[in-house]
Amino acid sequence: MKQTRFYGEPDHERLAALALQLRRDTVRMIHHAGSGHIGGALGLADYMAALYGYALEYDTEQRDHPDRDRVILSNGHTCAVWYAALARTGFIPLAELNTFRKLGSRLQGHPARKSMPDIIETSTGPLGQGFSVANGIALSMKARNSQGKVYCILGDGEMQEGQVWEALLTAAHYRLDHLIVFVNYNNLQIDGKVSEIMNLAPLAPRLEAFGWNVYEIDGHALKAITTTLKAASNTRGTPSIIIGHTLMGKGVPFMENDAIWHGTCPSDSQAAAALEAIGTSELYEDFSIEQEGVS
Repeated sequence: MKQTRFYGEPDHERLAALALQLRRDTVRMIHHAGSGHIGGALGLADYMAALYGYALEYDTEQRDHPDRDRVILSNGHTCAVWYAALARTGFIPLAELNTFRKLGSRLQGHPARKSMPDIIETSTGPLGQGFSVANGIALSMKARNSQGKVYCILGDGEMQEGQVWEALLTAAHYRLDHLIVFVNYNNLQIDGKVSEIMNLAPLAPRLEAFGWNVYEIDGHALKAITTTLKAASNTRGTPSIIIGHTLMGKGVPFMENDAIWHGTCPSDSQAAAALEAIGTSELYEDFSIEQEGVS
């Protein structure tokens, strides 16, 4: 399967359907596994749909192409939605989503390069480290004049790590204009509100002061996401960062904006209610999970 970066005008109806399916997949995977980080993953579904359905250039048959676009999920605990995106775009078999967090599975609870070296650029989980690796990859690509893009995803709580700010300085210093970062800014982390634990605000002017090209958008508005990704891709001389204001648990009303869903697995009845709230998409078939109480 091939996809060309920003080919034609984005089909936002199709991207919305993909985001809907990614949310369904995420709920079913985490419920079936009995553990996982559901809140942030649901909040990332719209960005993942725009990235894999429109912005990213890839060829699933030539995964090791040196000029390929790269994706680094630095907040690796949200990986369920990433695995779903990989399955829905042909990188991995759809049925493999059944194995999420199971013993011996390639789909571990945090992305592990050892399990999928042809897809996962670096193992992530220790917060902040993925961003530093993204810088290293971007530096290497710049040195050989590669036309590939590097897309890195950060959590807002993750930005409390000092390593993140070192990486921000590094990328600006070396003018890594093919590096595009998305901040999943839902103002919640495992212990509560980001603004109360270690406040990031005002984030945009701080990032601008570090030499970044900064966008601030609704992280669930697909048109804003696709427009901003395209603009960031065309920026020259400075790296770009997108502050995406999102809701933890987006799409499931009883999960939305509640820090308890950072890492809580839904019960049978909660999973069924979540899937009912999300609804279905006619464009995408479900993978099969035999689990009582969950369709």
